[in-house]
Amino acid sequence: MIDIDIAINMLLLLFLIAMATTILRLRRMLAVAMILSLYSLLTAGLFMVMDAPDVAFTEAAVGSGVSTVLLLVTLTLTRTHYAKNTARLQWRPLIIVLLTGGALLYGVHDIALMGDINAPAHRHVADHYIAEARNETGVPNMVTAVLASYRSFDTLGEVVVIFAASIGVMLLLGDGRREHRDGDTP
Repeated sequence: MIDIDIAINMLLLLFLIAMATTILRLRRMLAVAMILSLYSLLTAGLFMVMDAPDVAFTEAAVGSGVSTVLLLVTLTLTRTHYAKNTARLQWRPLIIVLLTGGALLYGVHDIALMGDINAPAHRHVADHYIAEARNETGVPNMVTAVLASYRSFDTLGEVVVIFAASIGVMLLLGDGRREHRDGDTP
């Protein structure tokens, strides 16, 4: 008999594959933005099934909420029309995606099973944090000690990613001034 969590995970993954395939086939950018929003919402559901509500909430808020709004605003501001010959296969991005996917699949075999109490993170790191966090960091709250001291580079990396994303959005949206080409109406 199959476990209910595995069945839900498989169903969500099948939906994600179906949506990704649909996104690849669509040519209308508005439809792509809407399906991407649904894809992100399903990913949030997958994170909830995997008992990661903080990641699920972030994915739902940022991926399904903020990203969708930014995509719709960008579509509204750019009003770009695509050529009819966009169906031509682009080899360079395909090769990059296949190599990256292969590297990720290769790395998956070394990951500990979900919920494995004998995983290195549960045997060594957690016990060390519980026993030594206050002495090593001087911070009385263990969660703050982990985030601000032990994982400070990770937290700094997340802040840099958010900063880079916001700069990218600002560059995409521009400052409201547009250059008009010949034949365009101001």
